[in-house]
Amino acid sequence: MKFTIIGAGAIGGLAGAYMTKAGHDVLLVDRWKEHVDALNDKGMTIDGVRGDLNVKVKAATPDQLSGDLGVILVATKSQHTLEALKQIVPLLNADSAVVSYQNGFNEPDMVAMLDEAGLPGKDIVIGSIPNYGGALVDPGYIEFVHEGPIQLGELSGETTPRLKEIGDALSALTEVQYSDRIWGQIWAKEVYSAQVVFSALADAKIRDTLGVERYARLAGAIVKEALEIADANNIDIQAFDFFDPANYRVKTAEDTKKLLANIDHAIWLLKKDQDNKPTHNFKKKGSGIWWDIVYRKRPSETRAFAGKLIEFGKKAGADTRLNEKMVGMIYEIEDGKRQLGFHNYDELEAYAAEIGKTLP
Repeated sequence: MKFTIIGAGAIGGLAGAYMTKAGHDVLLVDRWKEHVDALNDKGMTIDGVRGDLNVKVKAATPDQLSGDLGVILVATKSQHTLEALKQIVPLLNADSAVVSYQNGFNEPDMVAMLDEAGLPGKDIVIGSIPNYGGALVDPGYIEFVHEGPIQLGELSGETTPRLKEIGDALSALTEVQYSDRIWGQIWAKEVYSAQVVFSALADAKIRDTLGVERYARLAGAIVKEALEIADANNIDIQAFDFFDPANYRVKTAEDTKKLLANIDHAIWLLKKDQDNKPTHNFKKKGSGIWWDIVYRKRPSETRAFAGKLIEFGKKAGADTRLNEKMVGMIYEIEDGKRQLGFHNYDELEAYAAEIGKTLP
């Protein structure tokens, strides 16, 4: 099976490198020409939790694509999904398979774009959530930051032969978990990610934000509200390794303890691989949003998933005030109108108290 991966950053690049290493026919596509040139000249260089690796890969810029692309994995930042899909629509047909291999609520918009092009969107698009992490440090160079499985599922909920073939290929990188409720998995990741957005309000390590009880309680209140937004949209939220939604339905002080334990467990999962690799000085010390703001100096994908979550909430009549306040602070940071720092938590904490959303 041939694969074309649109977006050769951390998520797509790691998948492409390990699939190529296992013998699969993979083409990595990225609009950053310097990155593409480095991949073709020197291969993909990877370090981090699994040690050093170099894989000879094939890479191209989007304008070089033609003919049969095979299975397509769209691994761009969420906000660039439709732009990337639009470029390849002329190369698709009714039998194509396009995996949304990224964060965000992308699948409905992808289906709509394909339907508009006269293609059967629901049959073509496949949902997924990659739960491993990395960072594109320099052209041709990715740091593998933490391990994690991939959730993969047809929008129909069926386990089809093509789903198994794609999963078998991706298993060259990590564990693949097949889901018959992938939309609920996607929502779960974005609800969970509300605390990831929260952690990017300061230029600090995850353990110095979510790892501190005072801040974890505030983050928990934000995720609790995000979960209520999902409930208002009648979403069947699915648990995954990092997140059990049952622990965020807080009513009592005892419930808050379970929530804090869930956050501690998520931090342990994120950092255990790094703790076992003390000789490597990890460049990515915070979330992907932190990486975009602090290292890449570019807008993060907050608008594309946390912003979309708030849109879903407002349409369903849910209370979105705490999440709206938080993402507004991120937008101000990205627009240069606010500084990163722990003072942002003080302000958000005061707002949570003002609107009666602190945890018991």
